[in-house]
Amino acid sequence: MIKISHRGNLYGADRTKENHPDYIKKAMISGYQVEIDVWCIDNKYYLGHDNPDYQVEKSFLSDKMLWCHAKNKDALFEMMKSSDIHCFWHQEDNYTITSKGVVWVYPGVDPIPGSVVVCDKKIPNGKFSGVCSDYIGYF
Repeated sequence: MIKISHRGNLYGADRTKENHPDYIKKAMISGYQVEIDVWCIDNKYYLGHDNPDYQVEKSFLSDKMLWCHAKNKDALFEMMKSSDIHCFWHQEDNYTITSKGVVWVYPGVDPIPGSVVVCDKKIPNGKFSGVCSDYIGYF
């Protein structure tokens, strides 16, 4: 099963650290893939959920351990130009498809085989290939 840390969190949400590049790297060193929130403004890349908080180089986004959630249209457009960046866009859609062809499932929605589900501490029933959670360290 693919285990994906939500914004670098392992044992619960930490709004003061999530999406910070060092926090993300720590989760990856611990063996987890990481979903990050990416903004692109004036051809510069930033991480942050509600705002573009931490500037990063585009090369940072190419790490195979990252799932890049585009937070604005420019981020999606620019990341889609790079075949080595695994990215997607979604807000409250039940399902979305990532640039690598993986179905990403919104919290509380029934998973489908091969998909990644987003959940809290309780893994849903059903067939899927991965879990994304703020509590992934407990799984």
